[in-house]
Amino acid sequence: MVDFAVMGVNSGLLSQRELEELVAAGDIDTVIVAFADMQGRLTGKRISARLFVDDVAAHGAECCNYLLAVDVDNNTVDGYAISSWETGYGDMVMTPDFSTLRLLPWQPGTALVMADLSWTSGEPVVQAPRSILNTQLARLADRGLDAVAATELEFMVFDNTFRDAWKAGYRGLTPATDYNIDYAMLASTRMEPLLRDIRLGMEGAGMYCEGVKGECNLGQQEIGFRYDHARTTCDNHTIYKNGAKEIADQHGKSLTFMAKFDEREGNSCHIHISFRGTDGSAVFADDADPLGMSSMFRSFVAGQLATLREMTLFYAPNINSYKRFVDGSFAPTAIAWGLDNRTCALRVVGHGPGMRMECRAPGGDVNQYLAVAALIAGGLHGIDAGLELEEPTSGNAYTGGADRLPTTLGEAAALFEQSTVAREAFGDEVVEHYLNNARVELKAYNSTVTDWERVRGFERL
Repeated sequence: MVDFAVMGVNSGLLSQRELEELVAAGDIDTVIVAFADMQGRLTGKRISARLFVDDVAAHGAECCNYLLAVDVDNNTVDGYAISSWETGYGDMVMTPDFSTLRLLPWQPGTALVMADLSWTSGEPVVQAPRSILNTQLARLADRGLDAVAATELEFMVFDNTFRDAWKAGYRGLTPATDYNIDYAMLASTRMEPLLRDIRLGMEGAGMYCEGVKGECNLGQQEIGFRYDHARTTCDNHTIYKNGAKEIADQHGKSLTFMAKFDEREGNSCHIHISFRGTDGSAVFADDADPLGMSSMFRSFVAGQLATLREMTLFYAPNINSYKRFVDGSFAPTAIAWGLDNRTCALRVVGHGPGMRMECRAPGGDVNQYLAVAALIAGGLHGIDAGLELEEPTSGNAYTGGADRLPTTLGEAAALFEQSTVAREAFGDEVVEHYLNNARVELKAYNSTVTDWERVRGFERL
C-alpha cells in the first residue's frame, strides 16, 4: 500500500495527477462521483477507477434526472417540470469538480469527487442544490464579496444496527447513553471508538475536524469542523453526514440526524456565516462601531430578520423539522437577534475577522446548500435595501414578543411561495421545484395514520 504521507497527500485531498498515480499503482480501484440531492443526501455512482481516469474525468458521467424529483423513498412523484413520464426521464451529466477530489479512508481503495449537474446540452440544472448555492455565490462575486461558513451538525447514536432499527420500526431502540451528557466525558467515552473513527476518517478525507462534545439528548453528540469557503463547507457536510452513517454501520451501531427523534432535545445544525471581500478583508467588522459590527453586517442581519419567515422552507424542509421549534429548548421560535444570546434565532458572535452570525433555525435534516444559499440571499436583500438593524434582544427571546418562525411545513411553504425575495434570488423554476417537494411531503404525511393516532383513538375515541 502506498504511503500517502510520503506522497504529500496526508490531508486526504488529491490532485487529478495524484489520483492517476494511485490508480496506476493499484491503490485506488473505485471513484465515487456524487452530488447532493434535494434531501441533501449523497447520491451518485461508484465508477471503476480505470474508466474514471480514461473517460469520466474529461466527460463526466450520466444519471437519471429523476434523482432531483423523488420523495424520501426514492419514488418518482408528479409535479416536477424537469422530470416526468411525459418527458421520458432523461439524463443529467455529473461533471466532476476536481477541487473536491479526495480519499475516503473508511472505504478501501476509494476516492470521491463532488459533481455539478448539467443537462446534456451543457446548461446547468438550476434546481440542483449545489447550483442554487453557486448562483448566490456568483451574486456575491459581482459585488466583490465571498462567503465563509461552518455547519454544526448534531446526531444521536444508538447501539442497534441500522437494519435492526429498520426491522423494529425505529421503536424501542437503545441509545448509546442513559442520561444527559452535555459536555460530559465519562458516558461519551463509551462512544469514543466510533467517534474517533469518524473524526479520523473525516480528517483523512481532507476535512479540518475541531473536536467532539456531548449534547443533551441520550446518545447525542456534535462533531465540529473548522469554517471554510461556503461551498467547501457544504460539500464537506454532505460527505461527512453520509460517511458518519457508514462508519457507524461498520461499528454495528446507527445514528440519526433527524431534527426531532423524540420529545427531548432535537438535533440542530447551527450555521455560522460571514462575508469577506474577495481580497480576504473582514467586511463584517468595524472597530469604530460600539458592537464591532460594520454597516454591511448590520444590514445583513436586518435582511435575515426581514426574510427568515419566508425562507424557513430552506432551513426546515421536512414535516419533522417543525417539531424541533419548542420554547425553552435551545431551538429557536422567535425571529430575533442577540449578542451571544442562544434564545434568539440569530446569534451574533466573534469580533474582528471572526465577526459572524449564527443561524440557529436549521435542524440536522437541513439541506445545507439551500440553507446557506438562503442566508446569502436574505443578507444581500438587507444590504441592497440598506435595511436598518433593530436593537439586539438582551433577555429571553422566547418570551419577548417577537414574531415567530412558521410552525408547520405547510405554513412555511405558503410563505415561500409568496416571497418576492426568494423568487428574485433563486428564480421561479427553483421556487416551484421546492414548493412541489413540500407539497409531496404534506400529501404523504396527511394520508398516513400514525402510532400516536392509534394510541389515542383505537379504544378511547
